[in-house]
Parts: sequence; C-alpha cells; structure tokens
Amino acid sequence: MIGYVMVGTNDLDKAINFYDEVLKILDLERKDTDEFCAGYTQKGGDGTIEFYVTKPANKKNATFGNGTQVSFITSSRKIVDKFHEIGLKAGGTSEGTGGERPEGSGVYYSYIRDLDGNKICAFTNNK
Repeated sequence: MIGYVMVGTNDLDKAINFYDEVLKILDLERKDTDEFCAGYTQKGGDGTIEFYVTKPANKKNATFGNGTQVSFITSSRKIVDKFHEIGLKAGGTSEGTGGERPEGSGVYYSYIRDLDGNKICAFTNNK
C-alpha cells in the first residue's frame, strides 16, 4: 500500500549524516543522493527506495507534523534499543526509550526525533 516515506530537512548534509547512522541498524542504506534529497533502500534488497529525507520542493522551511510519525519494524528488541542509542549519539532527541506499549502487549517501541524534529520509531513484535 505505501510506496515510500519522506521527511523534510533544512540541512540535507546533516540529515544524511544522521540517517546514514540511524538507518544502518535497520539494514537500510543510502542509494541515491542529489542536491535535494537522499533515498534509502533495504540492504541486499531489490534497490527500491523506501525512505527519503528531502529539502522541501517549495523552497520553504521544512517542518515536522504534530502527530506524524515514521515507524520502522525490526526483528528484535536489541535492534530497537540500538536504534534509540544510535539516534541519540547522532544528535537526535529521545521521545521514549525501549518498552512495551501498552505494557503487556508484547509490542516493543522506542522513539526519537531527528535533527529537524521529525518523529521516528523502531518497533518489534518479537521478544
């Protein structure tokens, strides 16, 4: 159903550095880069871009959406925790460390905001 996800940035070079680090733990790697955006694909996949970070086409400032979130599914809680740790080291801010939400659900999430305030999440249904 979803073709790809895109978030905006006001500093593409800084955003690329951030996402290169954060998405690596999720087995996503940068495939395409130009003066406006960077596209990430599944490592070892078919090359289809799944995630972009981009400067807005209208040349105005990028803003984050209140209530908007991009979520990446992972295979383990260890990866969810590592995603959070790497995100903070890369300059992001915490919106919630790893934990089951709601408690007892078996679904384990962590949340960070990127350098432009976009909320991103890693989660798993696995223990």
